[in-house]
Amino acid sequence: MANLLKLAGFITGSVSLWVMLGAVVAFLQPQLIKPIGQFIPYLLGIIMLGMGLTMTTADFKLVLSRPKDVCYGVLLRYLIMPGVAWVVIKVLALEPALAAGILLVGCCPSGTASNVMTFIAKGDTALSITVSSVNTLLSPLLTPLLFLVLGGTVIPVDTMALLLDIVKIVVVPILVGMAIRFWANRWVSKLQPVIPALSVVAIVITVSAIVALNAAKLAGVAVMALAAVALHNLSGLLLGYWSSTLLGMSESKARAIAYEIGMENSGLAVALALVHLDPVAAIPGAIFSVWHNFSGSLLASYWVRKSNKKMLITS
Repeated sequence: MANLLKLAGFITGSVSLWVMLGAVVAFLQPQLIKPIGQFIPYLLGIIMLGMGLTMTTADFKLVLSRPKDVCYGVLLRYLIMPGVAWVVIKVLALEPALAAGILLVGCCPSGTASNVMTFIAKGDTALSITVSSVNTLLSPLLTPLLFLVLGGTVIPVDTMALLLDIVKIVVVPILVGMAIRFWANRWVSKLQPVIPALSVVAIVITVSAIVALNAAKLAGVAVMALAAVALHNLSGLLLGYWSSTLLGMSESKARAIAYEIGMENSGLAVALALVHLDPVAAIPGAIFSVWHNFSGSLLASYWVRKSNKKMLITS
């Protein structure tokens, strides 16, 4: 068991490295990875199931004990990222399919990676988990609605189909995971340290499959798509941090909200794009899946050094 825990710690401690390695391999050898693409919705379901297995009713207690913080996080999430996405596609004059992909990423909820990055960056992890949970449970309603308003101007949108797919891929696995946690808590608790590692493996495989499916198209639009994704992600992180600070949140809360806004469930965006939109619309989500782990890790390293320096000064 000790060796298993060490392996799990090693896997979860180097998320960005595994994601980038998987992406590189998939880009260089797409034919080897492409067959996995058909399983992307199921891999996302596994990730969401893992999220559900780690969730308890305690994760939602902050809604009652700190409603203002949670409301700020949710409102900022669904205001900033769709808004920034709209500005990015207009400034860069993106073609409709790429524009739709950026907008879809912006309208999706925050991903589980935001919780990991918040923990590493010494942010308010409890707030991060609660905001992620609420964002995710609201996504079947808000993601299709926001995408209809914004994305409907650049590409046809079937909001009901989007809603149903989000329920199947996100909400149902989370609820199943929470039910398993409730009815088999002792068994799940024993596996708790390993669950994040399984989610990381699923994330890496998902990102690799996404890159492999879009490898040929990536070469043609990579520069513009990467510029759009980087601008979208970095603007989200910065605006999330600054806006929460202006609202009077503490440093640890601001870090959590920054990640909740800047880090997306881009895998969900890819799955929805592949089914409902032009395949090119999946490219921003594919790049975002790699990029936000990279930028999030860099920001976490900066904040950790900043915190350590402050501790040295005050000690």
